[in-house]
Amino acid sequence: MEKILVAVGSTRRPKLNAVWEALTVFGPSLDPDAQFDVVGVEVTSGVGHTPLSREELMAGARQRAEALVAIAGERHEPWKYFVGLEGGLDVIRNGDERWVLLQNWAYVTDGAGRGCFGQSGGVLLPKPLVKSVVDEGVELAEAIDAFAGGRGIRDAQGAWGVLTRNLITRQDAFRIAVINAFALFFNAPVYRDG
Repeated sequence: MEKILVAVGSTRRPKLNAVWEALTVFGPSLDPDAQFDVVGVEVTSGVGHTPLSREELMAGARQRAEALVAIAGERHEPWKYFVGLEGGLDVIRNGDERWVLLQNWAYVTDGAGRGCFGQSGGVLLPKPLVKSVVDEGVELAEAIDAFAGGRGIRDAQGAWGVLTRNLITRQDAFRIAVINAFALFFNAPVYRDG
């Protein structure tokens, strides 16, 4: 049985668990005879601590995956897929109105030229969190701890869990983004150029 190693640009448990969960769903479609393993490697995103736009979120996810590709080349690692994950905010303006959505993005590449983005969807941030994070520049991890009266929420249910009463956790949101990003690989016939 072949062992396929999937590198993830983080060592945070919700992110690694999200990739594990996603692989249990689509792994057999990638290779029904393979055993998958997830390797976490801390890399920088190249974006701010709390991205404030869809473009910044996507850049952070992609840059994490590309950093893994570079590390694999330098160290001769046998990783087959490279996953960059980034969470943050998308600030949308419509005239005088401003909506701020919490989103998670994934970028997956095979390191050989094929790559794809996936997104979690979004949940609206309450105004006190918008003021703290967007207007005052507080990191979302710190702001959600203060808002919810907890500690280490980022490594537990995350802001997603707080905002959705744990119907969707941070891990759940990343899992959805990972599944969406891997679609290019596990459902390749749909993505072939016609």
